[in-house]
Amino acid sequence: MQHVIENASTIDRLSSRPDGWRRTQWANGAFETAYRPMTSIVEGRILSPNHLIMATLSGGAERHEISADGGHRYDGPDLPSTVSFLPAGCERRLRLHNVAWRWAAIALDPARISAIAGASIEGLGPLSGSEDSFVWNMLAEFERVDALEGGLDAIYCDTMSLALVVYLARRYGGARVKDTSIKLPAWRLRRVTEFIDAHLSATIRIADLADLAQLSEGHFHRAFRAATGQTPLAFVHARRVAMAKQLLASSKLSVAQMALRVGFLSPAHFARVFRSMTGQSPSQYRRSFHL
Repeated sequence: MQHVIENASTIDRLSSRPDGWRRTQWANGAFETAYRPMTSIVEGRILSPNHLIMATLSGGAERHEISADGGHRYDGPDLPSTVSFLPAGCERRLRLHNVAWRWAAIALDPARISAIAGASIEGLGPLSGSEDSFVWNMLAEFERVDALEGGLDAIYCDTMSLALVVYLARRYGGARVKDTSIKLPAWRLRRVTEFIDAHLSATIRIADLADLAQLSEGHFHRAFRAATGQTPLAFVHARRVAMAKQLLASSKLSVAQMALRVGFLSPAHFARVFRSMTGQSPSQYRRSFHL
Protein backbone atom coordinates (compact mmCIF):
# COMPACT_ATOMS: atom_id res chain seq x y z
CA MET A 1 0.00 0.00 0.00
CA GLN A 2 1.27 3.47 -0.84
CA HIS A 3 2.14 5.71 2.07
CA VAL A 4 2.94 9.42 2.25
CA ILE A 5 6.37 9.90 0.71
CA GLU A 6 9.26 11.14 2.77
CA ASN A 7 10.03 14.86 2.59
CA ALA A 8 6.76 15.45 0.72
CA SER A 9 6.41 19.10 1.69
CA THR A 10 3.94 21.33 -0.10
CA ILE A 11 6.40 24.24 0.01
CA ASP A 12 9.45 22.75 -1.70
CA ARG A 13 8.67 24.17 -5.16
CA LEU A 14 7.83 27.78 -4.25
CA SER A 15 10.00 30.76 -5.08
CA SER A 16 10.63 31.52 -1.40
CA ARG A 17 10.17 29.46 1.71
CA PRO A 18 7.92 30.63 4.55
CA ASP A 19 8.99 30.83 8.19
CA GLY A 20 8.24 28.64 11.20
CA TRP A 21 7.63 25.51 9.16
CA ARG A 22 6.50 22.53 11.24
CA ARG A 23 5.65 19.04 10.01
CA THR A 24 4.19 15.96 11.69
CA GLN A 25 3.88 12.68 9.82
CA TRP A 26 2.00 9.49 10.60
CA ALA A 27 1.54 6.25 8.66
CA ASN A 28 -1.20 7.47 6.32
CA GLY A 29 -0.71 11.20 6.22
CA ALA A 30 1.15 14.31 7.24
CA PHE A 31 0.33 17.75 8.64
CA GLU A 32 2.37 20.88 8.09
CA THR A 33 2.02 24.54 8.88
CA ALA A 34 4.06 27.72 8.38
CA TYR A 35 3.66 31.47 8.23
CA ARG A 36 4.87 34.14 5.85
CA PRO A 37 5.52 37.84 6.54
CA MET A 38 4.42 40.30 3.89
CA THR A 39 5.88 39.19 0.55
CA SER A 40 5.08 41.00 -2.69
CA ILE A 41 5.22 37.96 -5.00
CA VAL A 42 5.32 34.22 -4.37
CA GLU A 43 5.10 31.82 -7.28
CA GLY A 44 5.73 28.18 -8.03
CA ARG A 45 3.94 24.89 -8.27
CA ILE A 46 2.60 22.13 -6.06
CA LEU A 47 2.60 18.49 -7.13
CA SER A 48 2.17 15.60 -4.71
CA PRO A 49 1.46 11.86 -4.90
CA ASN A 50 -0.97 12.46 -2.03
CA HIS A 51 -4.30 14.27 -1.75
CA LEU A 52 -3.74 17.72 -0.24
CA ILE A 53 -6.22 19.71 1.84
CA MET A 54 -4.98 23.26 2.45
CA ALA A 55 -6.32 26.20 4.43
CA THR A 56 -5.42 29.82 5.07
CA LEU A 57 -5.60 30.03 8.86
CA SER A 58 -5.04 33.78 9.14
CA GLY A 59 -4.00 36.67 6.93
CA GLY A 60 -4.19 36.07 3.21
CA ALA A 61 -3.21 37.41 -0.18
CA GLU A 62 -4.46 40.35 -2.20
CA ARG A 63 -4.62 38.13 -5.25
CA HIS A 64 -4.17 34.40 -5.78
CA GLU A 65 -3.78 33.19 -9.36
CA ILE A 66 -4.14 29.43 -9.76
CA SER A 67 -4.17 27.05 -12.69
CA ALA A 68 -4.25 23.29 -12.33
CA ASP A 69 -4.26 20.22 -14.52
CA GLY A 70 -7.60 19.57 -16.16
CA GLY A 71 -8.36 23.23 -16.81
CA HIS A 72 -9.11 24.36 -13.25
CA ARG A 73 -8.63 28.11 -12.74
CA TYR A 74 -8.98 30.57 -9.87
CA ASP A 75 -8.11 34.27 -9.75
CA GLY A 76 -9.20 36.19 -6.69
CA PRO A 77 -8.33 37.14 -3.11
CA ASP A 78 -7.16 34.63 -0.55
CA LEU A 79 -8.96 35.20 2.74
CA PRO A 80 -8.96 33.58 6.19
CA SER A 81 -11.06 30.38 6.12
CA THR A 82 -10.25 29.84 2.42
CA VAL A 83 -9.64 26.15 1.75
CA SER A 84 -8.41 24.13 -1.23
CA PHE A 85 -8.25 20.52 -2.31
CA LEU A 86 -5.62 19.22 -4.72
CA PRO A 87 -5.96 15.59 -5.87
CA ALA A 88 -2.94 13.31 -5.89
CA GLY A 89 -0.85 13.70 -9.04
CA CYS A 90 -2.54 16.95 -10.07
CA GLU A 91 -0.15 19.88 -10.53
CA ARG A 92 -1.13 23.36 -9.39
CA ARG A 93 0.66 26.47 -10.68
CA LEU A 94 0.28 29.54 -8.48
CA ARG A 95 1.18 33.17 -8.17
CA LEU A 96 0.42 35.15 -5.00
CA HIS A 97 0.42 38.96 -4.79
CA ASN A 98 1.04 40.79 -1.49
CA VAL A 99 0.71 37.77 0.72
CA ALA A 100 1.07 37.56 4.52
CA TRP A 101 -0.51 34.54 6.14
CA ARG A 102 -0.39 31.43 8.25
CA TRP A 103 -1.47 28.32 6.40
CA ALA A 104 -1.79 24.62 7.09
CA ALA A 105 -2.06 21.52 4.94
CA ILE A 106 -2.89 17.85 5.41
CA ALA A 107 -1.52 15.28 2.97
CA LEU A 108 -3.43 11.99 2.86
CA ASP A 109 -2.53 8.66 1.31
CA PRO A 110 -4.90 8.20 -1.67
CA ALA A 111 -5.09 4.43 -1.16
CA ARG A 112 -6.48 4.92 2.34
CA ILE A 113 -8.91 7.58 1.17
CA SER A 114 -10.19 5.38 -1.64
CA ALA A 115 -10.84 2.60 0.88
CA ILE A 116 -13.05 4.97 2.87
CA ALA A 117 -14.80 7.12 0.28
CA GLY A 118 -14.19 5.29 -3.00
CA ALA A 119 -14.94 6.88 -6.34
CA SER A 120 -16.56 9.92 -4.77
CA ILE A 121 -13.12 11.18 -3.76
CA GLU A 122 -11.22 9.74 -6.70
CA GLY A 123 -13.44 11.75 -9.04
CA LEU A 124 -13.17 14.97 -7.04
CA GLY A 125 -11.27 17.62 -8.97
CA PRO A 126 -9.23 20.57 -7.67
CA LEU A 127 -10.94 23.13 -5.44
CA SER A 128 -9.63 26.63 -4.81
CA GLY A 129 -10.82 29.71 -2.97
CA SER A 130 -13.71 27.97 -1.20
CA GLU A 131 -14.78 29.21 2.20
CA ASP A 132 -15.47 26.17 4.35
CA SER A 133 -15.66 26.62 8.11
CA PHE A 134 -15.59 22.87 8.84
CA VAL A 135 -12.34 22.22 6.99
CA TRP A 136 -10.82 25.47 8.25
CA ASN A 137 -11.65 24.68 11.87
CA MET A 138 -10.28 21.16 11.56
CA LEU A 139 -6.93 22.32 10.19
CA ALA A 140 -6.84 25.13 12.76
CA GLU A 141 -7.37 22.54 15.49
CA PHE A 142 -4.53 20.40 14.09
CA GLU A 143 -2.31 23.49 14.24
CA ARG A 144 -3.41 24.39 17.77
CA VAL A 145 -2.85 20.90 19.18
CA ASP A 146 0.47 20.53 17.36
CA ALA A 147 1.74 23.82 18.80
CA LEU A 148 0.36 23.14 22.29
CA GLU A 149 1.60 19.58 22.65
CA GLY A 150 4.67 19.58 20.44
CA GLY A 151 3.31 17.01 18.00
CA LEU A 152 0.24 15.03 17.03
CA ASP A 153 -0.85 11.61 18.25
CA ALA A 154 -1.29 9.07 15.45
CA ILE A 155 -4.73 7.87 16.55
CA TYR A 156 -5.89 11.50 16.83
CA CYS A 157 -4.66 12.11 13.27
CA ASP A 158 -6.33 8.96 11.95
CA THR A 159 -9.65 9.82 13.59
CA MET A 160 -9.71 13.45 12.49
CA SER A 161 -8.57 12.54 8.97
CA LEU A 162 -11.35 9.97 8.70
CA ALA A 163 -13.93 12.65 9.57
CA LEU A 164 -12.36 15.04 7.09
CA VAL A 165 -12.41 12.51 4.24
CA VAL A 166 -16.04 11.58 4.84
CA TYR A 167 -16.97 15.26 4.94
CA LEU A 168 -15.16 16.03 1.67
CA ALA A 169 -16.83 13.06 0.00
CA ARG A 170 -20.27 14.22 1.13
CA ARG A 171 -19.79 17.95 0.59
CA TYR A 172 -17.86 18.09 -2.68
CA GLY A 173 -17.85 14.60 -4.14
CA GLY A 174 -21.59 14.07 -4.20
CA ALA A 175 -21.06 10.96 -2.11
CA ARG A 176 -23.67 9.12 -0.19
CA VAL A 177 -21.43 7.53 2.41
CA LYS A 178 -23.67 4.77 3.64
CA ASP A 179 -24.31 4.32 7.33
CA THR A 180 -24.42 0.59 6.82
CA SER A 181 -25.52 -1.59 9.67
CA ILE A 182 -22.27 -3.54 9.76
CA LYS A 183 -22.01 -5.20 13.15
CA LEU A 184 -18.94 -5.72 15.27
CA PRO A 185 -19.30 -9.26 16.65
CA ALA A 186 -18.32 -9.79 20.27
CA TRP A 187 -15.25 -11.81 19.36
CA ARG A 188 -13.96 -9.08 17.06
CA LEU A 189 -14.63 -6.39 19.66
CA ARG A 190 -12.77 -8.49 22.23
CA ARG A 191 -9.83 -8.90 19.85
CA VAL A 192 -9.68 -5.12 19.34
CA THR A 193 -9.98 -4.21 23.02
CA GLU A 194 -7.36 -6.79 24.02
CA PHE A 195 -5.00 -5.35 21.42
CA ILE A 196 -5.60 -1.84 22.77
CA ASP A 197 -4.95 -2.91 26.37
CA ALA A 198 -1.75 -4.71 25.33
CA HIS A 199 -0.41 -1.69 23.44
CA LEU A 200 -1.41 1.29 25.59
CA SER A 201 2.20 2.50 25.84
CA ALA A 202 2.71 2.32 22.07
CA THR A 203 1.27 4.04 19.02
CA ILE A 204 -2.22 2.75 18.22
CA ARG A 205 -3.62 3.43 14.75
CA ILE A 206 -7.19 3.20 13.55
CA ALA A 207 -5.93 1.24 10.52
CA ASP A 208 -4.48 -1.47 12.79
CA LEU A 209 -7.70 -1.76 14.77
CA ALA A 210 -9.78 -1.91 11.59
CA ASP A 211 -7.55 -4.68 10.25
CA LEU A 212 -8.09 -6.69 13.44
CA ALA A 213 -11.84 -6.29 13.05
CA GLN A 214 -11.60 -7.16 9.33
CA LEU A 215 -13.42 -3.96 8.34
CA SER A 216 -12.55 -0.84 6.39
CA GLU A 217 -11.58 2.14 8.56
CA GLY A 218 -14.85 3.93 7.90
CA HIS A 219 -17.03 0.93 8.69
CA PHE A 220 -14.92 0.03 11.72
CA HIS A 221 -15.29 3.52 13.17
CA ARG A 222 -19.10 3.38 12.91
CA ALA A 223 -19.38 -0.24 14.06
CA PHE A 224 -17.10 0.35 17.05
CA ARG A 225 -19.08 3.37 18.15
CA ALA A 226 -22.35 1.45 17.78
CA ALA A 227 -20.94 -1.41 19.89
CA THR A 228 -19.30 0.63 22.66
CA GLY A 229 -20.95 4.04 22.62
CA GLN A 230 -17.51 5.60 22.12
CA THR A 231 -15.29 6.46 19.21
CA PRO A 232 -12.05 4.45 19.02
CA LEU A 233 -10.12 7.57 20.07
CA ALA A 234 -12.30 8.15 23.16
CA PHE A 235 -12.07 4.45 24.06
CA VAL A 236 -8.26 4.45 23.85
CA HIS A 237 -8.08 7.64 25.92
CA ALA A 238 -10.35 6.10 28.56
CA ARG A 239 -8.19 2.97 28.76
CA ARG A 240 -5.02 5.06 29.04
CA VAL A 241 -6.49 7.23 31.78
CA ALA A 242 -7.63 4.12 33.69
CA MET A 243 -4.09 2.75 33.53
CA ALA A 244 -2.68 6.12 34.62
CA LYS A 245 -5.00 6.19 37.64
CA GLN A 246 -3.65 2.81 38.75
CA LEU A 247 -0.07 4.03 38.38
CA LEU A 248 -0.80 7.30 40.17
CA ALA A 249 -2.17 5.36 43.12
CA SER A 250 0.71 2.91 43.35
CA SER A 251 3.91 4.34 41.84
CA LYS A 252 6.17 7.34 42.20
CA LEU A 253 6.71 7.90 38.49
CA SER A 254 6.77 11.56 37.50
CA VAL A 255 3.88 12.89 35.47
CA ALA A 256 6.19 13.16 32.45
CA GLN A 257 7.31 9.53 32.84
CA MET A 258 3.73 8.40 33.31
CA ALA A 259 2.56 10.22 30.18
CA LEU A 260 4.98 8.17 28.11
CA ARG A 261 4.19 4.95 30.01
CA VAL A 262 0.49 5.19 29.10
CA GLY A 263 1.07 6.25 25.50
CA PHE A 264 0.54 10.00 25.46
CA LEU A 265 2.62 12.18 23.19
CA SER A 266 3.48 14.71 25.88
CA PRO A 267 2.79 15.53 29.55
CA ALA A 268 0.56 18.43 28.43
CA HIS A 269 -1.59 16.13 26.28
CA PHE A 270 -1.77 13.58 29.09
CA ALA A 271 -2.80 16.21 31.65
CA ARG A 272 -5.45 17.70 29.37
CA VAL A 273 -7.10 14.35 28.62
CA PHE A 274 -6.81 13.20 32.25
CA ARG A 275 -8.50 16.36 33.55
CA SER A 276 -11.26 16.17 30.94
CA MET A 277 -12.13 12.64 32.11
CA THR A 278 -11.62 12.95 35.88
CA GLY A 279 -12.05 16.63 36.69
CA GLN A 280 -8.60 16.63 38.29
CA SER A 281 -5.02 17.01 37.18
CA PRO A 282 -2.79 13.93 37.55
CA SER A 283 -0.99 15.60 40.47
CA GLN A 284 -4.25 16.37 42.26
CA TYR A 285 -5.42 12.81 41.78
CA ARG A 286 -2.13 11.46 43.17
CA ARG A 287 -2.33 13.69 46.27
CA SER A 288 -5.59 12.00 47.23
CA PHE A 289 -3.48 8.87 47.85
CA HIS A 290 -0.91 10.88 49.88
CA LEU A 291 1.92 9.87 47.54
